[in-house]
Order: sequence, then C-alpha cells, then structure tokens
Amino acid sequence: MSAKVPMKVVICWHMHQPQYQDMITGQYSQPWTYLHATKDYVDMVAHLEATPGARAVVNFAPILLEQIDDYGRQINGYLHNSVPITDHLLAALASPVLPSGQEERVALIKACLRANRQRLVDAFPPFKHLASLADYVILNNQALDYLQDQYLVDLLVWYHLAWMGETVRRDNDVVKSLLLKERRYTLGDRRQLLTVMGELIGGVIGRYRELAQQGRIELSTSPYAHPIVPLLLDLESTKDAMPEAPMPALPKYPGGEERARWHIVRGLEVFEHYFGFRPKGCWPSEGSVSDAALQLFGEYGFQWVATGENVFKNTLHKYSAKSSVPAKDVPTVHHAFQVKAQGPACFFRDDGLSDMVGFTYADWHADDAVANLVHHLENIAKHNKKDLENTVVSVILDGENAWEYYPKNGYYFLEALYRRLAEHPDIRLTTFSDALTSGVRLYQLPGLSAGSWVYGSFSTWIGEKDKNRGWDMLGDVKSVYDRVLSEGRLSTEGLARSERQMAICEGSDWFWWFGDYNPEHSVSDFERLYRTHISNMYQILGAEPPEYLAQTFTRGKGAPAAGGVMRTGSA
Repeated sequence: MSAKVPMKVVICWHMHQPQYQDMITGQYSQPWTYLHATKDYVDMVAHLEATPGARAVVNFAPILLEQIDDYGRQINGYLHNSVPITDHLLAALASPVLPSGQEERVALIKACLRANRQRLVDAFPPFKHLASLADYVILNNQALDYLQDQYLVDLLVWYHLAWMGETVRRDNDVVKSLLLKERRYTLGDRRQLLTVMGELIGGVIGRYRELAQQGRIELSTSPYAHPIVPLLLDLESTKDAMPEAPMPALPKYPGGEERARWHIVRGLEVFEHYFGFRPKGCWPSEGSVSDAALQLFGEYGFQWVATGENVFKNTLHKYSAKSSVPAKDVPTVHHAFQVKAQGPACFFRDDGLSDMVGFTYADWHADDAVANLVHHLENIAKHNKKDLENTVVSVILDGENAWEYYPKNGYYFLEALYRRLAEHPDIRLTTFSDALTSGVRLYQLPGLSAGSWVYGSFSTWIGEKDKNRGWDMLGDVKSVYDRVLSEGRLSTEGLARSERQMAICEGSDWFWWFGDYNPEHSVSDFERLYRTHISNMYQILGAEPPEYLAQTFTRGKGAPAAGGVMRTGSA
C-alpha cells in the first residue's frame, strides 16, 4: 500500500477504577487500584516513553487519580513516618506480624489467588507451587495448622511480584533480585518491595504528565466519579436504544442535571490539579452520550468526545428517514462528526479492531497480532482512499484489564504495536486533538442516539431487575440528600463530604456488576461496597438508613469472558 496521505490512527486507553475506599473508615475493600498502578499504568507509560514515534490518548477517571495519589502517600507515610496503611492486602505485605486467626489467614490466601492463573500465576514456577498449596488449604482448612508464617510471606511477595509491570521486572534491580531469590523472603525483602511499589505509584502520574508536556500523548478525562451522565439527565434516554426495556420505579433522577454538572466541574478540577492544565477532550464514562449530554460537555469547553461504533449505527438508523443523503455517500465510522454544527467533535470507536486488541490478540504471537491489525488498517485506508485526509480510525479500549490475559503483561504486543505503527509510512499515529488541529472535516449529524460503547445502549447499567433496583436505592438516598441540603443542616465540611459521597454512589461501576450473568465473587464485592457507600451517605446526612440496605439484593452466577471486567462493543 502506498497512500498519498498517511491515514490517521488514534489509540485511546481508558484508565478507571471506582472508589474502593470506605470514606468513613478510610479502609480500602479491594486492592485493584494499586495493583493496576504497579502493573498496567506503569507498563503503559514505559512503552510510550520507549517509542519516540508513538502517540496515544490516555484517559484517566479523576477518582482514580485521587486513589493513586492516596496510595503513594500512604506507602511513603508508612515507610518514613509509621502511618498505617488502610488496604488490608498491602498492609499484610508490609506488616512484620501476620494474621494468626484461621479465618483471616484463609482470607489472605484467597486474596493472593485473585489473578489470571495462566499468565500471572503459572508463569512463575515458585508462585505456581505456592498457589497449588493454597488450593489444597482452601479445601482442607485443617492444613493451616501446618503452614508457617513463611508460607504466607512468600505467597504475599509472589502475588505482588506477579502484579508488577513487565518493564519493572526487566529493569528494576530490586525486583530482579527478588525474582531470583524465589523463596524464604525476609521482612527486609518485603520492605524493599514496598519501597519500589511506593516509588512506582508515587511517580506514575508525573510520568504521564511529562509525556503530555512533550506533546507525545494527549491526556483526557471523564466526569469525576464515572457516572452515566445521560441517565443522570434523563432516565428515559434508555429507550432510545431499548424501547421495551423495563425501567426503575424511579421516574427520573432528582436534580440530575445539577449532579452531572458537579461531576464535570469536579472532574476538571481534579485533572488540572494533577496535570497542570485543562484537557481538551473527554471520554464520557463508558462512552455514554446523548444530545443533552453532548451539549453539556460542550458548555464546559470540551473540543471532542468519543463513544462507541453502535451509537454511530443507531444514530444513522434513527435519522435515516430524515436524511436526504444516499446511504452509499454516508461517511464511515472512521471520520469525525459534529451534531447540528455545534459543540464538541465526536469520534466513534472501531469495535472490531478495539475488541481484537481487548480479547482476540491475547492468544496470538505478538508479531502476528500486530501484522493482522496493520492489515486491517491498510484495508480501511483502501476503503477510504477518496477521503483519506479526513479519515480517523479510533481504537479505544480499557487500558488496564486486557494485559492480564496477555503473555508478559502484553510487553511484546505493545512494543511491536507502537514500533510498527510509528514506522509505517502510510499510517500516522496521532491524537484526537491533533486530528482536529490538522483540519479534518467534521461531518454533520442531525442528532445523536443515546447510548454507550457497550452495544450502543445503556443495557449494562439499567433495564434489568437488579440494575433497576440499584437506581431506586440511589434515588431514595438522593431525595434525602436534597432534603437535608434544603434544610441547611450541614456544616461546610459536612456539605463537602456529602457531595463527594453522593458522587461515589452515582458511579457507573456498581450497576455494571449487578445481575446474575456476572461472576459470583465480583457481584458480591461490588454489591456489598455499593450498599456500604449508600449507607455511608445516610450516615453523613444524619439520617436513618433503610432496612433494605442490610439485605443482599443481587447475586452473580455467570462466567463471562475476562471475568466480566471487559465487554465487547457489539453483542
């Protein structure tokens, strides 16, 4: 292939985790923020640093930035000022004294098995051996009587070594020495490992900031606690893509527009605090958009938003009867669009390519996978050869969960991906903002079908019994919140706490997991945490929590791909 104009390709990685910290006790219920920080956020930035010709968009949810910062400060505080660590698993790695009770020890052992067996456990023979013993102990608890603390120490160290970025395992002398030691780790070894983790977590945000300052990546944001903004604005927007969907008893989310604006404003403040500038672009939480949401994002100065391919398809279908443009002349999903010639530009995810990276290529040889991706891109360029200067291919996906399923945390794939695309004469890696600056044409849309990157609908967050129950619970506490605020009963500090706690309750992740098609342990974790956050909201407001918060309302029993942490864009 020899194109006159290189085709623009944007790779956008979205990084987000919900709020795992109990805002009253300060305890973290799940370790995923710090584990992904030492493994995926560190590896991703290292690959970008190592390839000067690489370009990418990296999107951080603001509530994730706050948690990364908190973990970095906690580890530093523990190492230098004996400040307690409020994450049970991380505290166990650091503590000289391990739990002695059988129930606590079993819980710790189970926690150290929560990783991909093939890629993160079996890839390391010493860890594989420890995990095999753990499997036996879980089934035969009496065997705990024969396990010394050294076993728990080695299991903890190996778990955290497995959840370490491949670039760190290759380059960091402390980590390399711990890998070579294999067993009988000391308290000094654990402290060395914790020190490395603290340096990685404490420095990772700054590394992305530096790349952005050099113009090598574009950083973008999402609303503060990752809410589904179109649903906050109008629950009935669900019907755009799912006209027959059962709905919550809640007719509308009270004060939804005010809350949506709060998330956007607070998200911008947090982003600017950590990166020093205002972002030009926004990946709306889960790529969730609607006409009203798009207008709102435009009001706050966003120049672009991105969403899913099926939103594009649903939009074309919705407005096909009103269009005078022949179907053959409709621009493809590989272009930039604008609604009614105003507001931010819209880019749409190529579901096929994005899902290949997220799911399919994990089992391929890295060179074959990248060659296949390049082949698809070359075919797209041929298809769009008459309008290549305006063609923008958007590969958008989760930047943290996919790599657990790749060999070596995706090291060979990511290295080959950036290198091959940066060197390709007919492909230009770019960012959404740079694509707009280059003068790509903004094709016009009469409106936008409401939906998300998942199936082009909101079915992952509403329209099912348990998800709808979650919305009704949220609506109940929001009504109490509104009443307490109107009565002026909260102090300045109490108001700030309640605003943040309300935002956490409004996050999208809780609803993602509700429903029996998800794994039992994940549903249990997120369902319990959601009820905790809602209960904390009542506590902060000085109100009596309803009895139903003491009852489990959703249980999982499914076994979706990738454990349910990722979905494909199309059903």
